[in-house]
Order: sequence, then structure tokens, then C-alpha cells
Amino acid sequence: MGITDKDVIYEDNHLIAINKRGGDIVQVDVTGDLSLEDMTKQYLEKKYDKPAAFLGVIHRLDRPVSGMILFAKTSKALDRMNRLFHDRKVQKSYLAVVRNQPPAEEAKLVNWLLRDRKKMITKAYDREVKNGSRAELDYKVIGELNGFYLLEVKPLTGRTHQIRAQLAYMGCPIVGDNKYGYPRGSHQRTICLHSRALAFEHPVKDEPMRIEATVPVDGFWEKFNILL
Repeated sequence: MGITDKDVIYEDNHLIAINKRGGDIVQVDVTGDLSLEDMTKQYLEKKYDKPAAFLGVIHRLDRPVSGMILFAKTSKALDRMNRLFHDRKVQKSYLAVVRNQPPAEEAKLVNWLLRDRKKMITKAYDREVKNGSRAELDYKVIGELNGFYLLEVKPLTGRTHQIRAQLAYMGCPIVGDNKYGYPRGSHQRTICLHSRALAFEHPVKDEPMRIEATVPVDGFWEKFNILL
């Protein structure tokens, strides 16, 4: 399944932003499944009727996560966006749906994360641990709907599975994320974590940018639009 115009949120000569479907992989992995990177190349080749000269992966989302993903169309844009991400000059905003009521309406979570490479999960601790990475995020409860809580999550660091591990450690595993303690997974192998927006300074035009991805239309997510 490729991408079409409706999956493209933003495009200029330097960047293209895609609203990723949960279940798509960003880059080729051991499964050999068609990646979003390749789908985007195919889209650009078809749109402009010529081979895509360059497409650079700036950042990644876990396979079961949906939402905003940004690619670079030039090496200059890739280098500059990489620097912005490295220097934490990109503001990331996510939406998450949890079943358990969070302990506070809004809070900052600070944990130390340790990657278990055998089980392919990240473990969170409330104290410094050997070889652990400090992880920080801010969350706030946007509202409650039918016994589910919609959270806005802003990670201040970029660790593997950070949001999933930190929310689970707080006692609020993300809906569908049975890897991190939710009672059952989804049939689509997706979780209710959505990359909603990125805000940054354009790498070439030096203009402030905020690109936002609408939530999936899957019979569940769109119900929460009433809270947004």
C-alpha cells in the first residue's frame, strides 16, 4: 500500500511531511516490508515523473505509532534538520490514549531508561541506573471520553520507546501497547500513540514552521477529535 496526496501534509523543495499510518515502518528492517521511505520515493517519482534524486530520513517513529514524519529532499536540509534535532531545537508533540487515569492533570516525568535488546523493550527506573539514559517528558490530560484519557505528551529527550516506557511506568500503558503492559494488543498491530506536530525553524528559509498531522480515521481515534 503506497502513499497518495492525502497522506502528504506538507511539501516544498527541501522537505516533505507524511502522516504515517500505524503499522508502517519508516526504514527497511529485517521483515523486508515496504518502508515509508521507499513509498515516499515512489510517490515523488510518480508525481514529478523522474527518479527521486535524494530522500533523507530525519527521524523515526516506532512501527505501531501513527502521525507526523519528516523527510529531507536535499542533503543540505537533512544536515541542518539533523543538527536541529541534535540540539533539541525541534518541539515534538504527541497524543496518547490511556485507560488508567493519570495521577496528575499535568506533570513532568523524569526516568532513567535501560534498553533490553533481547526482549526489544525499554525499562524505566525512577533513579539513576548503570548504562541508563535520562529521559524527560511533559504530559497533560486533554480530557476523558468513554473511560479513556487523551494526553498531550511532549518528550524533551529522544530515547527509544521513551513515551511508551515512561507512561507505562507511571501506571498508564498506552491503549493497545501490550509490549508495555496494556492487557491486549490491537488487531491492526497499532497502539494509540500519534505524532501530532513538529515545530522548528525551516532549515533553508529560516522561517518558523509548525506542521500538524490529523489523527487516524480507524473507528476509535477520530472520536477524540471532540476533545481537540
